[in-house]
Amino acid sequence: MHARSRTFWRDPVFLAAVAAAFLYWGLLAITSSTTTDPAWPLREPAQFLYPALLYPVIEEILFRGLIQDAVRDHLRPWHLGWLTHANLVTSLLFTALHFFNHPPLWAASVFLPSLLFGLLRERSGGLAAPITLHVFYNSGYFWLFTH
Repeated sequence: MHARSRTFWRDPVFLAAVAAAFLYWGLLAITSSTTTDPAWPLREPAQFLYPALLYPVIEEILFRGLIQDAVRDHLRPWHLGWLTHANLVTSLLFTALHFFNHPPLWAASVFLPSLLFGLLRERSGGLAAPITLHVFYNSGYFWLFTH
């Protein structure tokens, strides 16, 4: 385990990503007509825990842990600032697969968070940061905007 992976919560990129979630949820609350029932996850725990906890963990292990590492190791490397070839390819694949089960705008909207998860994977050297952020993003979104 990288020493950095144990302190990812101190990374300014991670902290900014957490703050951005609150801004996004606030803007979504102002612009949407959704009414929130804060207790719904207690009544339907499986409907909340799968997309909020289980899916992000599986997705990060698969995409950031396996695919991003494989792309990094097997394709000729390049980067544009902080954006690496492995992160871009992985994020394009991650986004493309969301088109199978989600409306187009929702599927496309996962591209930027995916790039952020990949960046945190590279910065921390581990999966704890992208898993934590992905769980945080999904938990907040599904808790606040799906019931």
